[in-house]
Amino acid sequence: MTVPTTPRPTPQTPQNPTPPTTPLSAAERAYQHTKARILSGEAAGGVLLSEGDVAAELGISRTPVHEAFLRLDAERLLAVAPRRGAAVVPMAPDEARDVLEMREAVERSTARRALAHGRPGAAVLDELRAHLDAQRLAAAADDVEAFVVADSAFHGVLVRASRNQTAVQFMGLLRDRQLRLMFQHLRVGADEVGAALAEHEEMLAAVERGDADAYCDLLHDHVRRHRGIL
Repeated sequence: MTVPTTPRPTPQTPQNPTPPTTPLSAAERAYQHTKARILSGEAAGGVLLSEGDVAAELGISRTPVHEAFLRLDAERLLAVAPRRGAAVVPMAPDEARDVLEMREAVERSTARRALAHGRPGAAVLDELRAHLDAQRLAAAADDVEAFVVADSAFHGVLVRASRNQTAVQFMGLLRDRQLRLMFQHLRVGADEVGAALAEHEEMLAAVERGDADAYCDLLHDHVRRHRGIL
């Protein structure tokens, strides 16, 4: 009698294996850490930052921190002075106005292109809804940082949907200034997060209708309120 044998399992190759992540260099860690503090307003304009303090916080030497500070100096977020540390560069009122003006100009133009044929595709709408859901959760949790990130992502959807690569690149250049501005804006008053969320709800409804005129009018009021507060 032949005894049945149990087939040996064939080793399975994992599908879409997660590629190993490359650890950040010490200089990159210092750069991202310091930049996040500046953009969020934790390190306010005029505050002096010490290379030694940042090095101690991150458990690294001062050399990569110095490299990070020079990089932030080139981006006009820090003003490095030899033997005096580095001062956080305040966002001037003119800079805030300029950023808002350029942001509105780019977003209005790209929204009209993205909505030129009416209601956009499902992928665009799903992305807008997902970012709005993230904003609702952040607002409920009183998480300003998460709200700002989701807010920025929401506004970027129609810019990308327009397929205007010049506009996408330009908005990338404005991104840091916009984030810093949004943190300032949302921390001015207790009702600002709720007001911004309500305006985004209306803007999404306009996109769902494919109404470019209504969207652009809402965007104008949205940005104008920012100007009035700042």
